[in-house]
Amino acid sequence: MSNNNGFTPLNICVLTISDTRDESTDTSGGLLVTEISETGHRIYQKAIVKDSIYDIRAIASKWIADDNVHAIVTTGGTGFTPRDNTPEAMSVLFDKDIEGFGELFRHISYSEIGTSTVQSRALGGMANKTAIFCLPGSTNACRTGWQKIIKEQLDASHKPCNFVTHLNV
Repeated sequence: MSNNNGFTPLNICVLTISDTRDESTDTSGGLLVTEISETGHRIYQKAIVKDSIYDIRAIASKWIADDNVHAIVTTGGTGFTPRDNTPEAMSVLFDKDIEGFGELFRHISYSEIGTSTVQSRALGGMANKTAIFCLPGSTNACRTGWQKIIKEQLDASHKPCNFVTHLNV
């Protein structure tokens, strides 16, 4: 249900993908929870999962199947180390890819980290009317992704288009 200015509060899940983080050291997930909440959306669930393809898919699939979940934002596992498995885990769950998300994220990141952005495998997709955005694990990358792309795209009042019209809201 939207308020007077067209903003619709969404139920958003945050998934931190890391072999080393816990709640006390999860600065990226913490930043996303704060930013999402301050925007007016609701944190539906938050979890930390080891960087394992099947563990990531298990949690993401559960959230995708839940009609009360409107969006999922992940942090971590998008690099090139052997333990970076987020794209492999998540992309097969997408009904449609959001190619422009990764492209725009890398474009914006170039002004912040230069050519190192080429190693980002940030990606997005839609699954069961759930918007999914997979960000790198750095806190700065999460801030960039949320503030400069995702925040507007999950705002029903953003024109000319946004993802809220495609969600099960």
